[in-house]
Amino acid sequence: MQAVILAGGRGSRLLEETVVRPKPLVEIGGRPIIWHIMHIYAHHGIVDFVVCAGYKGYQLKEYFANLALHDSDVTFDLGTGGVEYHQPPSAPWRVTVADTGPDTMTGGRVRRVREYLRTDEPFCLTYGDGVADVDVTASIEFHRSERRLVTMTAVRPSARFGTVAIDGGQVTEMLEKHPVGAHPVNGGFFVVEPAVLDHIDGDDSVWETDVLGKLAADGQLSAFQHDGYWQPMDTMWEREQLEEQWRAGDAPWKVW
Repeated sequence: MQAVILAGGRGSRLLEETVVRPKPLVEIGGRPIIWHIMHIYAHHGIVDFVVCAGYKGYQLKEYFANLALHDSDVTFDLGTGGVEYHQPPSAPWRVTVADTGPDTMTGGRVRRVREYLRTDEPFCLTYGDGVADVDVTASIEFHRSERRLVTMTAVRPSARFGTVAIDGGQVTEMLEKHPVGAHPVNGGFFVVEPAVLDHIDGDDSVWETDVLGKLAADGQLSAFQHDGYWQPMDTMWEREQLEEQWRAGDAPWKVW
């Protein structure tokens, strides 16, 4: 199974960091947050990733190209040009970094990586700026049992996020912001059937409204409810909170 990571936005609310690098490369505990996200999926056996790059996307390519170099002792044979790594790969993943455009919307980015996705099974989808201790395996099993086109992980955080109305296991409507606890919100961890790609019109398509909104109206959006830890990294305060948890050895998303 594959996991698609949306990593192309400008991260304007974290400008102190993103002025020099894409948001998924902002570090928590000396590692980019995308590294943490990928380890969450790898813990559940998903090690084939498609990264939807955009803003400063070349830095994502450079990061993965040099990851083994940074994580291992290395011998360089300057005569032959050979390179010998002395430790096995710390992250034996397959990573496709695709340039999905600097201004493409979230739905459009998913559509742009269609050629890299397998057509015979669903794929996971998430944002490159949030972590959780979500049970990815259970969400996949739930998705298969519900038989809808998309399963969205629903969580209950603060009121600044757009919320959803849920009836049983089905999302019936994508809502605007409501008081804390009134409705669960989009937790950003999805399981998606390949057929959904036919519902994405083009680069201007927004995943959260244009795609999920229509799927909810058509009865094709399920909700996997997650009552555990979930934290996006939208601001410097949130980054600092994540850093503090990691340093204290109390990072709930570290399930690996």
